[in-house]
Amino acid sequence: MRIAISGKSGCGNSTVSRMVAEKLGVRLINFTFRTVAEEKGMAFEELRHLAETDPSWDRYVDTRQVELAREGDCVLGSRLAVWLLDDADLKVYLTASERVRAERIVRREGGNLDDVIAETRERDKRDRERYMRLYGIDNDAFAFVDLVIDTEDRGPEAIADLIVDAIEKKKTPIDS
Repeated sequence: MRIAISGKSGCGNSTVSRMVAEKLGVRLINFTFRTVAEEKGMAFEELRHLAETDPSWDRYVDTRQVELAREGDCVLGSRLAVWLLDDADLKVYLTASERVRAERIVRREGGNLDDVIAETRERDKRDRERYMRLYGIDNDAFAFVDLVIDTEDRGPEAIADLIVDAIEKKKTPIDS
């Protein structure tokens, strides 16, 4: 079973993906720019900036994620997982308002809320343009997924439980 979980920054992708993988006892694949930055000894922001002008970074990360996911049962948590892992057994998109996402980012990384809201808005815009340019993917068009979860008023544990329930229902044969 392969589960793809996507959403914009601050929606809970990483936390929820980790919890779902733990609950199901499968591998978590969370190979991101942060992972590559750590491997290369670079600052995350430096790598993100490079990726805006050099598409090979995006392609490397995205290709590596899919390769890892194809090795067996897993949860793939990434911005583009639901688009790139076309054979996922369950595709989940997490949402939250811009303000809630920014509040979560401030709690995680620090900073001024108004500044983080502006930065998040700008990052969303840059990411959307980059995904469209690289892959023809509009990351605001996710109606095709199996499950959309508004994470605004739910904790990560409850969200993970919804996803586990959805995959369990998919695995259960329907009596005819």
